[in-house]
Amino acid sequence: MYSIERYNKSHEAKWNSFVKASKNGTFLFDRSFMDYHADRFEDYSLLVFEDNKLKALLPAHITDGNIYSHWGLTYGGLVLGFKIHLSEVILIIKSILEYLNVQGLQKLFIKSIPAIYHKIPSQELEYTMFLANAKLIRRDSLSVIENSSAPGFSKTRKEAIRRGYGNGLEIIEDNNLELFWDKILIPNLYRKHKAAPVHTLKEMQLLKQHFPEYIRHFNVYHNGKIVAGTTIFLTDTVAHPQYISGTENNNALGSLDYLYAFLIDLFKDKKYFDFGISNEAQGRRLNGGLIFWKESYGASTLIQNFYEVDTANFYFLDNITI
Repeated sequence: MYSIERYNKSHEAKWNSFVKASKNGTFLFDRSFMDYHADRFEDYSLLVFEDNKLKALLPAHITDGNIYSHWGLTYGGLVLGFKIHLSEVILIIKSILEYLNVQGLQKLFIKSIPAIYHKIPSQELEYTMFLANAKLIRRDSLSVIENSSAPGFSKTRKEAIRRGYGNGLEIIEDNNLELFWDKILIPNLYRKHKAAPVHTLKEMQLLKQHFPEYIRHFNVYHNGKIVAGTTIFLTDTVAHPQYISGTENNNALGSLDYLYAFLIDLFKDKKYFDFGISNEAQGRRLNGGLIFWKESYGASTLIQNFYEVDTANFYFLDNITI
């Protein structure tokens, strides 16, 4: 019924058009975004067709003989069209698992697209993972504001925001990320975690050139000197600060609080504001201070699930509909 093709460059236009018209895809699945780090991952993305009509996409890569929702993306899962039915998705995932099994690939590791990124409800994958006896191997908690019903900022957060205002902070949108990357982000990540940003400056600048309407950047200045900044990702439904950081005196200045208040107001036309996760250890530990800070803006919790499923489990998806 369904035929599976492994992605290659000839599929690019068809792939990108489908993502743009899908009910749960975002610009992260556009090949111009996915392929910026093609040298780091061996792509194993799949296209699912029915009678030559594209029905679904699986952004993925292969590592050590297993298939993974792309490690270079925050979320993965199955990208679907608006008019698809649950019974079709079950058979599509059955076809994908069977295809991978025939290829000698034993496991599929898949991470869901958080529900806030769906243009309309789309949790067919989660239900089908249950049917396929998939293991829930990780669950992250995202802190999210729903703009239409947000409870508002706490008293402590309002005081911090007023401190930023009183210190005369200035927020400027800037297409050049270099100042923030070199003066704030890279030094902070190294000092706190001995780590580097997931994206290099060159990579993020390239992505911003490709997606100027979806990737925007803001710097915060105090007396003409940069003290904080953010690179924010925008989708149809969500505003999400992908990178945000400030100097060591940001508490005294109120720079990050002031910046977040600015962003939440600026992007209030989006249905959600996503602060991201506060988890460590594959979702098993919660950073209490971080989650408290996010909740002080009125954020509440949404989950993202991660699954491991044996490809041989495709037979569990037979004869589901009665």
